[in-house]
Amino acid sequence: MEKIFPKPLKKGDKIAIISPAGSVEPTQLEKGIEMIKSKGYEPVLGKNLYTKFSNGYNYAGTETERLKDMNWALNDNEISAVWASRGGYGCQHLLESLNLKEFSKNPKWYIGYSDNTVIQSYLLKKGFASIHGQTIKTSSFGVTEESYDLLFDILKGKKLKYSLKSHQLNKQGIIEGELIGGNLALVYALLGTKYSFDFKDKILFIEDIGENFYALDRMIMSLELAGVFTKIKGLIVGGMTNMGDEKENKQYEESFDEFAYKLISDRISKYNFPVVFGFPNGHIKDNRPLIIGSKIKMKVEDKIKIEF
Repeated sequence: MEKIFPKPLKKGDKIAIISPAGSVEPTQLEKGIEMIKSKGYEPVLGKNLYTKFSNGYNYAGTETERLKDMNWALNDNEISAVWASRGGYGCQHLLESLNLKEFSKNPKWYIGYSDNTVIQSYLLKKGFASIHGQTIKTSSFGVTEESYDLLFDILKGKKLKYSLKSHQLNKQGIIEGELIGGNLALVYALLGTKYSFDFKDKILFIEDIGENFYALDRMIMSLELAGVFTKIKGLIVGGMTNMGDEKENKQYEESFDEFAYKLISDRISKYNFPVVFGFPNGHIKDNRPLIIGSKIKMKVEDKIKIEF
């Protein structure tokens, strides 16, 4: 299926901001909302953007409230892009009741990462590309300006090109394929469901935060048992941060935890597809956007080039 890419935004276009998962405080979004205005777009806030509902987790409203905002943002023809305020947990609640009736006639960019991976997998199943990049909340964390500038470049219709330094665990090769994936915990959570990514001949991207090393290994092991590594053409590994025990792991605050990388590398050592470690995307300050559903060319040699 040929993937559908939303049309570029024009100055003055409206960007909906919604909270499909965890709750947020207005102060956490102020900087991001001002940034959207400064780029010439009009932020439109979902009715339940700051709603709170506690049910074993602090959600941004009940499932009904969050779904209402999501379906409004996806289908309102005055909205040109949908930007998640944050991730957390809760997007899976919405999958069974998402409505793409108007969205299908007028596709728009969906922007987010972390828990938003499940929404992006859903959209990809329907044939629509999306942006795996910064949420609005992360603008208050001191993330790099380039993270957002590149995201706005995509909204304007510009092509992405990345050049990276080599990593000792990389596996060389040149491939082309469709990019899928996102947060590893959610890629893992969707395995065996009708919302799981189709891995055949794809290039898989994974990133994660705050997992014990055994839990990371369990997720990679599950991908192996599901046959994922026999299907994909290539792998890109992004941020792995706050992994293991904070008191024991000297790299706990690092963006690219080397022990996490070694665990992944060891698990996939028997496969011969190209692998890139250290891609700047994930729960890290330099979180540069990727387009899920885009065809990419990946050249892994002494230098790494990834072109969209």
